Amino acid sequence: MNSAAFLLIAVGSLLGLTFPLGKLGSLAGASPVVWALLMSGGASIGLLLYRIAGRRKLLINVRNIKFYFLAASVSLVIPNILTFSVIPKLGSGFTGLLFTLSPLITLAISSIWQVRMPNRLGLLGIACGFIGALTIATTRGEINNPASIGWMLAGLSIPTSLAIGNVYRTMAWPKNAEPMELAIGMNLAAACMLLLLVLTMPGAPLLLGLPSIPVVVLITVVVASVMVALHSRLQFVGGPTYLSQIGYVAAAVALLVGTLIFNESYAALTWLGAVIVLVGAALSILAQRSSV
Repeated sequence: MNSAAFLLIAVGSLLGLTFPLGKLGSLAGASPVVWALLMSGGASIGLLLYRIAGRRKLLINVRNIKFYFLAASVSLVIPNILTFSVIPKLGSGFTGLLFTLSPLITLAISSIWQVRMPNRLGLLGIACGFIGALTIATTRGEINNPASIGWMLAGLSIPTSLAIGNVYRTMAWPKNAEPMELAIGMNLAAACMLLLLVLTMPGAPLLLGLPSIPVVVLITVVVASVMVALHSRLQFVGGPTYLSQIGYVAAAVALLVGTLIFNESYAALTWLGAVIVLVGAALSILAQRSSV
């Protein structure tokens, strides 16, 4: 499966579904940490069962332990806890919209870490994205239910963490490692960290809210498992900036589901900011291609 376009649409669509699923979990009483654990733990179990059923090696390499935990921290643990924390405050569609900033931040960080400044077109794209982000931030979520500045800053931290993860995984990709190995290793590492966090949280039962929504839990585990498997393949085939574009597809799916299913409503200024971000991202992508 080497079609970057197909992988982009598939991974982005599955990612977009995690936002409304997370909102259902929040409505049922599940904490953000527990839901993040469900995502990573469920994906780990699903991928391991898939490997065992196919009589294939489990692909866990102890030499890559450091990579598993570092990558899991910035790519899974931090952004997932933040995501499922801000969804009740900002709305599932608005939270998905914040993921469109990931490509712009990825480009900026890539340029800094590689000690290479983007060209004029790239700088223009980053500037447009920044203006779009400020425009979106001023609306602070759904109409008539604006979130606090603190929650808005927490939401903006999500694409920043994801961008750092995109660049780190590409730069530190272990030699001869298979995408599936890294997917399993990262999610197992994330699950271990999240489980430890859950167990040390006072008054937070591990299964809080989950027994009341078994179908949602099952769907979430399946979505997470398939998404993680395809995500690592897309990382390998498309690279960090192309991978970060899953945010566009995810935002479209999250906004559609949030609007139609949860009756979420956003201001015209939010949509204007989204358009500005998309223009900035398009300019950044063109700049990257012209510099190759």
